[in-house]
Amino acid sequence: MKFSFKMAIFSLLTLMLSACVTVQPEPPVVINGYAGYLEKIALPQGCKINIAIIDFNTPGSIISQKTFDIARAPVPFKFTLPAEGIDDAVDYGVVAMITYNEQVIFQTYEKFQVIHNDKFTTEVVMKKVPH
Repeated sequence: MKFSFKMAIFSLLTLMLSACVTVQPEPPVVINGYAGYLEKIALPQGCKINIAIIDFNTPGSIISQKTFDIARAPVPFKFTLPAEGIDDAVDYGVVAMITYNEQVIFQTYEKFQVIHNDKFTTEVVMKKVPH
């Protein structure tokens, strides 16, 4: 009788443990690439670049952005976004601009879409801003 009781407890514990499920969090969404320009122009000392992930359909909607000093282009970038924060209704894209003395000298004029087109690496091309 002792043996069958132990066997029943063991079977019950085994059944309970097999029902445990480990939930793995979704891996983050990583977007990376380079931002640069095609003109053969050296940047003046003291330039900054601003690279952002935006929603193309909502003006002013910045999902994530980075600004830092640069000496030359192209500039590598990488964004890591939480997977649960990605919305199917958002038209995600990357934009960039280079400033010198708080004046924009290069910026994107085209759409560089990412995420929902299964593109997570992109080369962002900026053009000289006419002054």
